[in-house]
Amino acid sequence: MPADRQQARAFALMGLVMLLWAGNSIVGRAVRDDVGPFTLALVRWGGASLVLAPFAVRPLMRDWAAVVRGWKAILLLGLLGVAAFNALLYTGLKYTTATNALLLQAAIPPAVMLFDRLFFGVRSTLWQALGVLASVFGVVVIVFEGDPAAALRLHFGRGDALVLVSIVVWALYTVFLRLRPGISPVSFIATTFFIGVAAMAPLALWEGQPVVWSPGLGGAFLYVALLPSLLSYFIYNHATGIVGPARAGQAITLMPLFGAFLAAGLLGERLHGFHFAGMALILAGIGLAALAPRPDAR
Repeated sequence: MPADRQQARAFALMGLVMLLWAGNSIVGRAVRDDVGPFTLALVRWGGASLVLAPFAVRPLMRDWAAVVRGWKAILLLGLLGVAAFNALLYTGLKYTTATNALLLQAAIPPAVMLFDRLFFGVRSTLWQALGVLASVFGVVVIVFEGDPAAALRLHFGRGDALVLVSIVVWALYTVFLRLRPGISPVSFIATTFFIGVAAMAPLALWEGQPVVWSPGLGGAFLYVALLPSLLSYFIYNHATGIVGPARAGQAITLMPLFGAFLAAGLLGERLHGFHFAGMALILAGIGLAALAPRPDAR
């Protein structure tokens, strides 16, 4: 496949991932009173692991020697991108507002660029930097509803702090994906998911929040286990290897855009002019980054 077509396909797949992850945040917020955050994370990774396990046996047997050699990188990535990120995000959504969470997500692209520079010496191009600024500004327009005075009404609490830490963790995961050993995608996803299950199990037992069962909660469990987990992690890891960590991180700014449409479709909220202005800026920023030449590490 030509490089340009491969890049375009990777960006399109990344857009699908952001749509599914936007739904994950909505679900996590919706069921916060019915299930504890650690239990939700355990169900998410446990369910995904059960579905994946039959398909992972042969690849893991074939890749086992490489898995053992690269266990440090696999453990780091599993703890960061699977265990810590989701535990922090679900816990933060229990206490913070959607507005604050959306604003904080705009910090992911510059955080990825910063860590890429610090750990791997990757210099971002001017077009990438301009693209990040445009996308972040678009998110700010949506979150503040086009009113700068809305910034004065924001409150930063412990939920926001947890979401902010989860953002730092995800930026590190995105940058460190280049450290993963040369094993098949199935083997890598399976081992990191198993790490997430092992990390979440004791925390789920410890939190002690009773589960309020309902058909809606069952649907939420199915959703988080299959779509934003099993499907999305395969796509995200694959696309990051093609477009690079900085561009993959910038795609996160699509989540507020998709979140606005999901809120309009599922919750009956109206879309206003500032939504479309912010969306245009986000898409323009991603377009600038997509057209920019990919930076190389020193």
